[in-house]
Amino acid sequence: MKSILIIGMGMLGQCLAARMQELENDVMVIDKDEEKIQELSSVFPDAIAGDCTNPAVLKAIGVNNFDYCFVAIGEDFYASLEITSILKELGAKCVISKAKRRRQAEFLKRIGADEVFFPEREIAEKLAVRYNATNIFDYVELTSDCSIFEIPIVSSWVGKSILEINVRQKYNINIIAIKKGTVIDPVPAGDYVFQPDDHIVVIGKSSDVFQLSAQTTENHPDYN
Repeated sequence: MKSILIIGMGMLGQCLAARMQELENDVMVIDKDEEKIQELSSVFPDAIAGDCTNPAVLKAIGVNNFDYCFVAIGEDFYASLEITSILKELGAKCVISKAKRRRQAEFLKRIGADEVFFPEREIAEKLAVRYNATNIFDYVELTSDCSIFEIPIVSSWVGKSILEINVRQKYNINIIAIKKGTVIDPVPAGDYVFQPDDHIVVIGKSSDVFQLSAQTTENHPDYN
């Protein structure tokens, strides 16, 4: 269990807080909108109304006691800068701040943010890859040219094993899991025999995966 502070209860902050809570972390949320905090208090027991650009507010809750402090403020970038700076001055262990543009990220890093995330850009990139290529069901970028993908199998693979297909040599990818509906079989053995409707989770160069996915015949569910 980790101790999490989330500042800014827009949609991003609420979703992040809810998921962190589901993962059994100790979560405190703060927003300057008292009405919003009152609405959220039934969901998040540790919900505080306060203006975090005021150092006294953050000092009072002891930000140095949290494992992670997220600054999830959406529109007011100046407030995000101020709060990030104050958190570091007060001894916060790890501050993770939201940015919309690279220039904003540079400023946040300069004043002490340990990490900066771009939710809108990351979603846009993921959607672009998913819908530009054929039959990409999910995607996690590792580097600029290497990613993890979920794709359906080629129909001719049904009834054959991973070793028979010789995936690594023929397609230049590695299968790291087999997915059947919502069930995942991690690190399948070489003698695993492919079944209809199997999906594979693979790691490899994006260009190689795109070539393989173009050979699959399953329609993406969102296209129907």
